[in-house]
Amino acid sequence: MAWRATLANNQVGSKFLPPVGAQMARDEGGLIEPPPKQPRPVKGNRRNQIRIGNQVAACPRRPSREGRRHIGAVAVLVSQDHMAAGLIVDHHRTRSLIGRARTVARAAKCVGAGIFFKRQATTRTERRRQKTHLFPARCAKRACGLNNTAAIQALRRQQKIKHVRDRLTNRAARIGAVRVGIYGGAVVCHKKSMTETMTVFNRAAVRRHRDRAAPLLDDHDFLFAEVADRLADRLDDITREFPLSLDLGCRTGGLGGMLGGRGAVKTLIQADLSLAMAGRARGNDRPALVADEETLPFGTAIFDAVLSNLSLHWVNDLPGALIQIRHALKPDGLFLASVFGGDTLKELRACLYDAEIAIEGGLSPRFSPLIDVRDMGNLLQRAGFALPVVDAEQITVSYDNPLKLMHDLRNMGEANANKDRRPGFSRRATLLKACELYLEKFAGPDGRIPATFDILTVTAWAPDPSQQKPMQPGSAQSSLAEALGTDEIPSGEKAGSD
Repeated sequence: MAWRATLANNQVGSKFLPPVGAQMARDEGGLIEPPPKQPRPVKGNRRNQIRIGNQVAACPRRPSREGRRHIGAVAVLVSQDHMAAGLIVDHHRTRSLIGRARTVARAAKCVGAGIFFKRQATTRTERRRQKTHLFPARCAKRACGLNNTAAIQALRRQQKIKHVRDRLTNRAARIGAVRVGIYGGAVVCHKKSMTETMTVFNRAAVRRHRDRAAPLLDDHDFLFAEVADRLADRLDDITREFPLSLDLGCRTGGLGGMLGGRGAVKTLIQADLSLAMAGRARGNDRPALVADEETLPFGTAIFDAVLSNLSLHWVNDLPGALIQIRHALKPDGLFLASVFGGDTLKELRACLYDAEIAIEGGLSPRFSPLIDVRDMGNLLQRAGFALPVVDAEQITVSYDNPLKLMHDLRNMGEANANKDRRPGFSRRATLLKACELYLEKFAGPDGRIPATFDILTVTAWAPDPSQQKPMQPGSAQSSLAEALGTDEIPSGEKAGSD
């Protein structure tokens, strides 16, 4: 009797092989009882590499008949990527299996179809997954493209602006007049800086201090009013008229008020760094504008006189500011200004330094560096002024306590604006120690303390051929001895020697 090979109900994907082996067993006389009907096989996950093709349980064996052989069911493992080759074989001996080639070919065909369907479904699922995953990437790529386009456009605009700036700068360099900047698409021209500058003061802090002090300055401007009155007296001593004048650093217009009833100045233009100060000065029926002393917006030979009352001590580039003032003056124009000198607030300076060293163990820049008489005269000559004169005088103010002095300085807009000042508040212990030292060292018999303000008054003129000039050495027509009615003694001889 020939035994045939068959597959044991293999399942690949959704395909089932026909029960060839069971049917053939029935035809051979019932030598093999088929297994009882089993529930539907559990579908395996398509990602499983190996699974059981069908749940097959070995059927119960009957008592063996003499001379007969019986075959048990065999579970077949199905590989996902390989053809199944499950066979039912004789337990006792091997024979040539009839129909093996036909069964194996049919199994290979079914298995191949199942694998094809499975791979096709897997490919569609993979495509959907890739689309889902790649969709944000495409959006990001599109956004990157838009960003790249915007960057290219911005680069082109920058190159265009640079080209315009270079062209204007080269033109300005040829005429030597202005420094060019482009802000918001507008071309703005400034005066060229005359000197190399070192930043000492925070000009933004100076502006904020004046903005804060503008509403209450009338209650604390006693020092500005006193110095403005002295400048007006000096202007009265000059027997000339000044049709158009500039008040540089006008604050609330105190100097203009002092000159209102005097006929030397016909028209006064007021300028200040602070918008709040300029607004208050304009309320006095005199024109006012906002201007920085370091970058004056005026042309050449505009004013007959430039006045400044205690404002130039906050300028970083004082030589450059003086040069710009000279350019703004007409030939033989007057420059009259007052500046704080080096001995200003020397008592408060010494007490704060000693207290800070004692309490905090170090020093911080609490006071702005100030100029003295000699340096001011040298700067005037360097700026090209003719006939410069600088004189100094001191004004002493009496206070009840040092805290009242500090309160006045703050409300005058003269708080510390040093660029390297400490960012926070001063320590309470340091201020109390400074007040204690101030009262201990400088208090008078009445318990009041002095505060010294060193005032430098500057008088200079813009050069003009009509001004008097010193004669050349050796060009004198008469000797000093003849004018004095005495004998001239040759050089190298001592007086009284025979």
